[in-house]
Parts: sequence; C-alpha cells; structure tokens
Amino acid sequence: MDQFDMLVIGSGPSGRRAAVQAAKLGKSVLVVDKGRRLGGVSVHTGTIPSKTIRETVMNLSGFRERGFYGRGYRVKQDISVHDIVDRLHKTLDHEVEVLQHQFMRNMVRSLAATARFLDPRRIELTTDKEERSEVGFDYALIAVGTKPYRPESVPFDRKRIFDSDEILELERLPRSLTVIGGGVIGVEYATIFSALDVPVTLVEPRNSILDFVDREIVDDFIHQMRDRGMTVRLGSAVKDIVSKPDCAEVTLADGRMVRSEILLYAAGRTGNVASLGLETIGIEPDNRGRLKVDAHTLQTAIPHIYAAGDVIGFPSLASTSMEQGRVAACHAFGLPLPPAPEAFPYGIYAVPEISTVGLSEEEVRASGIAYECGVARFRETSRGHIMGVNSGFLKLIFSIENRRLLGAHIVGEGATELIHIGQAVINLKGTVDFFVENTFNYPTLAEAYKIAGLDAWNRMGRG
Repeated sequence: MDQFDMLVIGSGPSGRRAAVQAAKLGKSVLVVDKGRRLGGVSVHTGTIPSKTIRETVMNLSGFRERGFYGRGYRVKQDISVHDIVDRLHKTLDHEVEVLQHQFMRNMVRSLAATARFLDPRRIELTTDKEERSEVGFDYALIAVGTKPYRPESVPFDRKRIFDSDEILELERLPRSLTVIGGGVIGVEYATIFSALDVPVTLVEPRNSILDFVDREIVDDFIHQMRDRGMTVRLGSAVKDIVSKPDCAEVTLADGRMVRSEILLYAAGRTGNVASLGLETIGIEPDNRGRLKVDAHTLQTAIPHIYAAGDVIGFPSLASTSMEQGRVAACHAFGLPLPPAPEAFPYGIYAVPEISTVGLSEEEVRASGIAYECGVARFRETSRGHIMGVNSGFLKLIFSIENRRLLGAHIVGEGATELIHIGQAVINLKGTVDFFVENTFNYPTLAEAYKIAGLDAWNRMGRG
C-alpha cells in the first residue's frame, strides 16, 4: 500500500493549491479526482465555463458598445452555440494543461479515480476500469466541490429542463429562457443569455436576490435587468414545473404561469460527498452535503482530515477556496500563518458585473456605527463617456468617527477588477483622505474612487 504525507480528494481551486503548497514543503502528495481530467468543478462546469461564456457573449454580441451604437448593434449577427463552445473548449484545454504542468513541476502525483474512506488513515481508490487499490495517508483534504441541487419535484430531461451543469450542453440558443433561482449562478446565466437578446424570466421565491450584497447595488442591478427587457418575478414560490413537447411551463404560487422554450433550475447546490464513505469515519455532512470545519484551521471532526472549498459552504468562491487549501496544508505541516485578512472581495460575473468588499450599508447601520457614503456614477467619468457606459456606480462607506473605509460596492463594467482598490484600502485601514489626496490615472473607471471619496469627504468635513 502506497503511503503519502497528504492525500487530496478533488483537483479544484482548494485541492490544487493545497497539493502544491504541501509539495513545496517537501511532502509527498497524491491528488485524486473522479473526473476524466484535472480541474474539478471550477474548470469544467463552474467558474471557468460561465466566465468564458460571458466574455464570449460580451465580445460577439457587442453588448459593451450598445451605449454608442444602439440596442440593435451586434459584432456578429448570427451567434451560435458553436461560436461559444469553441472558445470554451480552448480555454478549458489551456486550464487543464497549466494545472498538469504545475503538478508535474512540483512532483504532485495525480490519479483519476473515485475515493472512499476505509478508516481514518486509509482510502480505497476505484478507477473507471474498476481497478481497486488502497492508499494510506498522514493528512487528507476533502475538496470535492458541489453539484447542482436537483429536487425530485423538478423533471430534469435535458430537453426542456436543465441544471447549471447541463446548460453547457445546449445544442442551440433558445428562443426564450426561464431561470429558477436568484442566487449567483442563476443571475449570471440569466443575464448572459439576456445579453444575447434571448427573452429571459428570472424567478426567485424570496422577495429579493443576492441577499449578501448591499441593497442599493442590488436595486440598481434589478433596474438594469428590467430596463433591457428581462422579466424579474420576486416573492412567489414555484408550485409546479412541467416539461411539455413545445415548452417548459412553470406555475407560481400566486397563480401566474411562465412559459419558455427551456428552463434552467439553479436554486442551490449540494456537496459531492455521497461516494466518500464519510459514515465510515464518523464525519457527518449536513442536509446539503456540506462539511463542518474549524473556521481557522479547516479541520473536520477528525483533526488530521481537512475540508475546503465549496463543500464547506459560504463564501464558495474560487479565490477563497484557493486560500483555504493553502491554509489547510500549512496548518497540517506546522507552518505558522498570519491572521486572515479583514475583508475579501466577492465577484458576481453577471451582466453587469457586481463586486463587493467589506460591510454593506445594512450591516453598518445594524452595527450602530455612524457612517457616511460617497457615490460615483460611471457616466460621470471621462472613461465612462469614452466607453459608452451609461449605467453602473461605485459606492464607498466610511466611518464618521475614524474616517476609515468600511465597505466598497460596485455594479457595472469592470466591477470585479476595480474592487481590489477598495479591498487594499480596507485591509490597510485606509481612510477617506486616501482617495481625496491621491491621484488616479485619467481617464479611467478607477477615477470613480476619487469622485466617490470627494462626495463623502464633502459631507463629512475635514474631521
């Protein structure tokens, strides 16, 4: 039986980062992934595919240029699924190649197999050819990611009704689309198809979407969706979903019906833990297959077995998952770690993008901190004029008492890139004076930080 210092189950963001970190510490590492290729959910069905599709759609549709040339403008008149998939496959091939080279360079062994715990120190591996072997380990990381939640009441058939993995297999663009679920995945796909001028209806049983995002940002985002023709149905639960020969039909609890050519069900995800045999070692997932870990060390109930990434729940970001994997490997082998940063950015790659870091206005108000906000509309910047941007804004929240930046929130073009300025200032305990006193490149969208800073500074006074 082969013995490894660290066994990693899953090759997504947290798994790969943990494996490389452990290898750089001179440890023997085996990465096991049941997929045919390395990369995990992030590369093959999650983060990379949806973002690649978004970028392809934004380029081919000419969506970014419509502020100048009108809503009927397109770079390519007849966009097909082939146009989108061709670029997607090239991107995925490159991602897998980079990961394989990274493992090779760091002498990380990998194996395509299903893993099942035999006891807390041994695991059984089963390949596609039903070849079985046992592996021993000193430490293990469970980084298996998640899969779409598929309730039995939803008649998934890959013809009319799809989950968020299956939607990547469409043979042609639909004439109309209904998306069930106003979370990150549902919102991203709904707005991406809308950018292709597909009529889209977004259904969310709750009264709002993206509850963790500042409400003012969400309100503007919903306004932009509706302004370009999307239908947004909030506050009414789904009573029934039927796949018919000519459409997918949704009946809502309030009696309304929504019909479309296809339906995407994107209401939640569940951990990929069913085949791990966790009951054998006494680790019990919750009802959505998520594992409970120590927030600082990422250890499960068994101290030498760690878990990281989407399988442990919020925030379920590729960026935070990578750091979780590194932290788990460092803790396992006794490497001291600095405290976690005060704030990390959250990116939603919808159309338009949303990104946020730090406290929302609702959280600041609930904490009782006296605060002031500064806002900059992208249309107020010269770069916004040049780009034809007529929507989107940056919102900064400052403490009146110590003038520190508490939160930065953006909806609009380039949000996921721009947010890192706010992230740096928050984690370095910067104040409103940073934005007022420093010079930003001109013309840039980043100049919005200067405008928002001055907007807040004028209300706060010199302090």
